[in-house]
Amino acid sequence: MARDRFAPDFDPDCGDTALCSARQDIVIGRWQGLRELLRATGTDWTARGHRVRSLAQACAGSSTAETWLAAEPHSVDALVLRAATETTRAFHVAIAAGRGVPIGRHRVDTAVQACLAAAEADPDDPTPWISLISVARLYPSGVRRQELARWWDELHRRDPRSMEGHLQVLHYYSARWHGSNGLMYDFARDAAGASPAGCPLPVLVQYARVEEYRHTLDTAGDSSASVSLGRHWNHDGALGDVRRTWERWIIGCDGFEVTPGELRDVNYLTHAACLAGAEEVAAPLLRMLGRRFTRAPWSFTGDPVRQIVRRRAQWGPRA
Repeated sequence: MARDRFAPDFDPDCGDTALCSARQDIVIGRWQGLRELLRATGTDWTARGHRVRSLAQACAGSSTAETWLAAEPHSVDALVLRAATETTRAFHVAIAAGRGVPIGRHRVDTAVQACLAAAEADPDDPTPWISLISVARLYPSGVRRQELARWWDELHRRDPRSMEGHLQVLHYYSARWHGSNGLMYDFARDAAGASPAGCPLPVLVQYARVEEYRHTLDTAGDSSASVSLGRHWNHDGALGDVRRTWERWIIGCDGFEVTPGELRDVNYLTHAACLAGAEEVAAPLLRMLGRRFTRAPWSFTGDPVRQIVRRRAQWGPRA
């Protein structure tokens, strides 16, 4: 019998071939492909958010976003991409500075102003508000509660089921940033409980579990914490959360297919199902994913390739 040579594919575009083509334009300093891509995306907010975030990562080290905006200063898409790019740059500075080291306020202010300008340019687009809530985490003390609530209301009004929007608020409320584990889980469970069948918002609980794990490791400061956290993933509560997310999101969705914009979310549920030992959830998810994986959250609990290959050998290939 031939040996299974499976290897996960960590495609940064998550299988979005049009996005891949547009990102290649950035390498040669062309912005026209970005314009056409975002114009074609329209008001599919999940796809638009996924594409804008990926393009922003690629634009952060170049002047492509600024060149486009200079050529078309009234382009809503150019303004939205510039806002996301400034947000990405601010996070790059924060990562380089190290956790807990504040960065220059002017850097965060620049991103915030870019987000507000983009939001003003298009009153229907939730994307700039997602960037705004994201970059707000970088203020050393966060933002005033009333301000965050106003930004969240603006986002929620435009896209009440925005997975990425909810996720940015969850990060803000986490103990790693400006909240606590309790506040984070309350937000995740409230959003999950209010979501309709087939909506991905229940997976916020799995995101929260990863955030709690990362915070515990950060505060423990030694590798032995990962051993003591073994039960973090597979106690009855964690297992119940996995099953509820599976039933409400995947089973509740008629004809579910993994889109590029939801690939990371499916990976979070798959990761949680594997670590919880929920074979009845993990096996179909692994088959659904095929070779399409994202490095997070697997990279937070060890070598992502080894974990995925082992779990697939254990549960994935069976039809």
